[in-house]
Amino acid sequence: MKKTPQRETNPFPYSDSNKRYHTWDYYLRHRYGGKVFKIPLDAGFSCPNIDGTRGKGGCTYCRYGFIRQTPESLVRQFEEQKELLSRKWPDAVGYIPYFQANTNTYAPVEELREKYEAVLSLPHVLGLSIATRADTLPDEVCDYLSEVAGKTDLMVELGLQTIHDETALRINRGHTTAEFLEGYQKLASRGIDLCVHLINGLPGETREMMIESARAVAALKPKSVKIHLLHILRGTPMAKEYERGEFSVMEMEDYCETVCDQLEVMPPETVIQRVTGDGLPDELIAPMWSRKKFVVMNTIDQEMYRRDSWQGKQLEKRPERQSE
Repeated sequence: MKKTPQRETNPFPYSDSNKRYHTWDYYLRHRYGGKVFKIPLDAGFSCPNIDGTRGKGGCTYCRYGFIRQTPESLVRQFEEQKELLSRKWPDAVGYIPYFQANTNTYAPVEELREKYEAVLSLPHVLGLSIATRADTLPDEVCDYLSEVAGKTDLMVELGLQTIHDETALRINRGHTTAEFLEGYQKLASRGIDLCVHLINGLPGETREMMIESARAVAALKPKSVKIHLLHILRGTPMAKEYERGEFSVMEMEDYCETVCDQLEVMPPETVIQRVTGDGLPDELIAPMWSRKKFVVMNTIDQEMYRRDSWQGKQLEKRPERQSE
């Protein structure tokens, strides 16, 4: 595979490598002065789209399960994950606990406070990331999150996936785009940093629809964005649809070109936390090419170079390189 040219040919300012988009790694290194990694945690929270409050069964692509965790068990999770990840990144200067599984604001404020602050108090913790839904943000929770943001670097991650309500209905998302925007603004108005999740390849969506979702998110100017590939996982309702031939998954070339199109409409300052993902081998049904994560990322880099493009190219003139 042809090697992508390095920094000397790269016009994008928020990069010190061949990447022509604002990577999470670049942001963390420049924010904290060294390698920082997230530590994923499962606090055992449920979801209003599972328990019947908003819907049942969850999003059709989602595998879920939950066992309520105590603050003490979360600390154990943190330490175990830190030990594993430190073997890969032994030079890390700090860590960010990441409440990842299910809906991590779906509990009384007292429970959220106990669980969040149990890990925030650990040595070398630099911030906190919380994944949740925009329809589980009552005022008292938003006020507490604002309190947390006043003490540490907080990032709240909201799953949008698509702005198209017809797709949201098909995948049983459980809330409308208008409801997403309402929750987004409740947090943004309190000065809380936000990350928005998008999924490419949802059933029935065209490339134009995926780019439209990216444009809508770009207009919000979130702190960061995650771009995911749809994974078909064993045991999910979507897996049954796929096996019945009701839709097909994206090919790698189409996916990479779509991601490049989306990057071109994102503000350069927006941090791109992810451009792909790799499903667990024992759960993944399709697309199997997604397991080659670094091939996908390299293909995106090469396509950006081939286009002489960069993040935000469709929004502004050619950027000036920052001084090194």
